[in-house]
Amino acid sequence: MKTGLNTSQCFTMEEHIKKNSEIKNLFKNGKKVSILGAKIFYLPNNLQFNRIAFPLPRGFGNAVERNRAKRFSRETYRINKAHLNTGYDILFLVYPDAEKKDSFSTRCVQFRTLFKKAGLIKQ
Repeated sequence: MKTGLNTSQCFTMEEHIKKNSEIKNLFKNGKKVSILGAKIFYLPNNLQFNRIAFPLPRGFGNAVERNRAKRFSRETYRINKAHLNTGYDILFLVYPDAEKKDSFSTRCVQFRTLFKKAGLIKQ
């Protein structure tokens, strides 16, 4: 089935970080950049592509809010991944907003700001 997306717009399974040990390694050894409401941890992975995970902190809302937050994060990454330097393992961590105003546009701003601060956006 053809979706009309080229491969740079897809978010493939090999781009997911699944192993708990790899996620723990990123938390422990990764470089960290944070802004209000979001944080990234990143490390070089010696691959030709980025791998990413979207964990949520304990107590992040109910199931609907968690699923929405992850969906916004995945879609933001998918749209912006062509503009990122490759060869990194990345954790994109968001925190619940006290005012409950989690939105796709807010996530896009958080994502761009964090990745720009980390120097992961292509020049």
